[in-house]
Amino acid sequence: MIIIPARLASTRFPNKILCDIEGVPMFIKSAQNAQAIDDVVLAVDSKQTYDIARQHKIKAVLTHPDIPNGSLRVLEAARILGLKDDSIIINLQADEPFLEHKVITALQNCMQHNIFMATCVKHITYEQAQNPNLVKVIVNHLEHAIYFSRSPIPFYRDSIQFTQAHYLGHLGLYGFFKATLEEYAMLPETQLENIEKLEQLRAIFYGKTIKVACVESKSIGIDTKEDLEKARKQYGFH
Repeated sequence: MIIIPARLASTRFPNKILCDIEGVPMFIKSAQNAQAIDDVVLAVDSKQTYDIARQHKIKAVLTHPDIPNGSLRVLEAARILGLKDDSIIINLQADEPFLEHKVITALQNCMQHNIFMATCVKHITYEQAQNPNLVKVIVNHLEHAIYFSRSPIPFYRDSIQFTQAHYLGHLGLYGFFKATLEEYAMLPETQLENIEKLEQLRAIFYGKTIKVACVESKSIGIDTKEDLEKARKQYGFH
């Protein structure tokens, strides 16, 4: 099952999930796109977005507005839905309306019973790596994440041509089992996740395995108004 946390408040781009994407609100467009892969539920935090979901015939559950991050909002939705501990849950962001279906499928294929959670990355350029809204990832030989950061990592100490720099950019989706999502919720909040504003750093801090699938994707996650303009140019909508 795919659960999309759709929080109305946003510090960088207020009410961004309501912005128009090809005639529908962005969070609805993200849900419609993901429906081609699996059952989709929106985990909303307001009656306004709940009513919009119903108007578009997308299943939604109303979660508490004060939940601090997307993974915990997904967990509340999973509890409301009564999902079993071995259920595979894909946490897809509401600001990914153009994410390729093959990316979601690659994440589903990552879900093995010996991992805590999974996510996806793609190769990005030196210029893209300078953007703090595009999170960078370091991965080890087992394809497990070592660290996530808004800073460009790794740092090239010695002089290097920009074209030779190698960076991995994080894509906004995670895979959990319902049981590991419950375990994540029991882990104490960490300083690292609050510094970087990256919820997955809680799992890293406590030594949990995050399996990484490296994929090809041209999708634009819409974090800012500038991202929205880029998406309009790339996908040709108004």
